[in-house]
Order: sequence, then C-alpha cells, then structure tokens
Amino acid sequence: MANFPEFMNAKLVAEYLDLNEKKVYALANEGLLPATKVTGKWLFPKAMLDKWLLESCHNGVLTDRLLIAGSDDPLLQCVVGKMANQLGSTALVGYTSTGTRQGLAMLSKGHVDICAIHWGNVEEAILRHPALLQQYPGHKNWVLVHAFERKQGLVVSPIVAEAVNSRSIQRHELLSPRWRWALRQQGAGSMRALEEWIHGHGYDMTMLNQVDCCNSERELASAIARGQADIGCASQSTAGEFGLGFIPLCTEAFELVIPKNIYFRTLQQQLLQSLTQGEIQAHGDQLGGYNFTRTGQQVWSAN
Repeated sequence: MANFPEFMNAKLVAEYLDLNEKKVYALANEGLLPATKVTGKWLFPKAMLDKWLLESCHNGVLTDRLLIAGSDDPLLQCVVGKMANQLGSTALVGYTSTGTRQGLAMLSKGHVDICAIHWGNVEEAILRHPALLQQYPGHKNWVLVHAFERKQGLVVSPIVAEAVNSRSIQRHELLSPRWRWALRQQGAGSMRALEEWIHGHGYDMTMLNQVDCCNSERELASAIARGQADIGCASQSTAGEFGLGFIPLCTEAFELVIPKNIYFRTLQQQLLQSLTQGEIQAHGDQLGGYNFTRTGQQVWSAN
C-alpha cells in the first residue's frame, strides 16, 4: 500500500478509503469524517481517519471509555460517580460540565461520547432540542434520549429566600443592583432559562449586578453558600444539595445526545439503566425537583 501523509486532501482520502471524491466531501460537510478547513480547503488527519475506521467497526473499539460533557446535573454526577467506583480500573468514565453548547461542539468533533443538554421549558423541548442539535455537524448520527424532567429556577441565599417567602420583596425585585448575581458561562442551558425570564420583565443581562461567572451549577451554588453571591440560576436539585433556597421558574427536559453507532455499547446502556434504578431515583427525590416518568425514552432521531 502507498505511503499516505499525516494530513491528506480529499483526493488522497478518496484513494485511502476507496471512496468517490464527492462522497468524501459530503461526509466532511456532514461532520461524519474527521477534518478541518484551512484557507477554505479540507484537510484530513490520517491518525483520526484511522480512529474513525476503527470506531465504525462493530460499534467501535473504545468500549472501555465513556466521556460525558454538556449540562451539569447533581444526579447525573452521582450516577457517573457510582459507575466509576464500580468499574474501578477496568474502564474510564468521566463527566465534565461544559454547558449545553460547548458539549454539543465537543460531541460533533468526537471528543466525547455523550452530551447532556437542556434548552428551555419542557413543553417546548420537543421542538427546541432537535432544532438545537441540527446546528451541529454530525447530528444525523445522533439520537436524543430523555433522562428526566427537573425544576429550573433561582438558587438564592437564606436571606433572599426569607425575604421572598415573607413577601417583603417580589420576584422581579431580585433584578435590582442590590443583589449580587453568580452567572453561568454563555452557552449553558441555565443562562438560556435566566435570559428568557429576565426578558419577560423587560430587563437584559447587562443590568444584573454580576459578581462571578461559574462553569458549573455546583460552582455557582458554592459561591452563594460561601456568601460571595446572593442569587444564581440552576436546578432545584443543586439548591437542595447545598441547602439553599429555591424559586422555581420552569420545568425543563434534561436529555442525553448519543451517537447511533455507539448507542448500544455496554457503558452507554449501563448509564441509561442506572437512571431507572429505584435507588438513584430515590436520591433524586431527596435532592428535589425531578420527574422520572419518561426516563430512558428515545425522543428524537434524525432519520
């Protein structure tokens, strides 16, 4: 076989994979082949093409790895932690909170195996989530699985919670510069929920007294618990985990995006099955705000 360079153009890839050159371009444009554009031309790393070939065979070879990115959730963190502890050194299971949009970008590039998302209230998720996924290359190879519904809202300090509960202040008064806000990074689903609520009161995000930008719900709740901020937007379960007050804004669908070609891997299926276990759901009930009625249901596929 001829020696192929470390980086190949479409013509060489067509020869390497024994494909029509037009098919190579089509696969690259759909995000199905690992590639990058340099000055308007596609370049294909040979090492990643070899990995793509292996991953395409019998649901892939990296069956001892499960990497999850995207939206943050305490219950999903608990499930992943239990799996990692049970598997020991036999497999790598990891979960990093990147926010919905960055997680989808990582999934589209093959850096992770699953992306957790939430993007608005549950009634609109059936339209919003597929519309969001279709903005990313490779979405035609994805399926969307419902993990659970959860309450999304304002996580607040005890002082703020007491003021709201006693009706000494109204909800919209929480937008006053008097209160210190911890916000999430752009592209996080909680930022989307907060922006919609704020816009409903005729405000915009620049009017908030922001004192911190947090990369996870736990980081946000920790800032409030330590007295560095008064308010942030996150799930009820996050507030429950830190013993903070919670003001509900909406119920949202928390869902998992999984590539079709690795959907039936053992670790992926083990994760989905864990979410249906009584012990896990009981823990979710303790944290508060979860509904497991549709857990495990596939709610969307590109085809």
